[in-house]
Amino acid sequence: MNFYEFFLQSLPRLLEGLSITLQLTILSLIFAIIVGMISCFCKISTIKPLNWIATIYLSVIRGTPLMVQAYFLYFGIASALKIQIPSFWASIIVLTLNAGAYLSEIFRSGISAVNKGQMEAARSLGLPYHVAMSKVIIPQAIRIVIPSVVNQFIITLKDTSIISVIGVGELMREGTLIANRTFRGFETYGMVAIVYFVVIVILTKISQIIERRLSNGKGKS
Repeated sequence: MNFYEFFLQSLPRLLEGLSITLQLTILSLIFAIIVGMISCFCKISTIKPLNWIATIYLSVIRGTPLMVQAYFLYFGIASALKIQIPSFWASIIVLTLNAGAYLSEIFRSGISAVNKGQMEAARSLGLPYHVAMSKVIIPQAIRIVIPSVVNQFIITLKDTSIISVIGVGELMREGTLIANRTFRGFETYGMVAIVYFVVIVILTKISQIIERRLSNGKGKS
């Protein structure tokens, strides 16, 4: 079988794996944004217990490898609780917790980047803290963090390849199965790398367009 025939034979499986990869990435990032926002507000909160919880969460997640987190959840916690977590949802949970920790710091940096005078001005007009935060600070912070959030999307997409260790049928896993079955690892992993490369280049271009438009909008304002 020549390379062209091998490519056509392998492409449906790789595209199926890519579909799972994109599902994992999109769902994880949606949940991670929620987790990251909650963690961010806990981190900047003046309520000490909330601050401690956020600090512990960020330290643990950012201080341990993603693969260890995946094994701990899928094999460790599942074994301790005597339950079986589907590999797809275990992957979602791990990627969500991992990306959420980094998004928390991105959001916190975005809020910190907004001029403190904005909050002081809003408070001087009689707005409560939560209203000033939601109406004045957060809209400006969102504009600041959008390029970093897109970049985190790219990072999470690449991180899905690590999640293949727990058996979810994403792109890397499908590539490994094809390579093991056909003994054509060079061609198979080359195709996997090209698929990742094309998707990431597209996302990078989108990120650059968004960043450029935001910069132009900021310049006009």
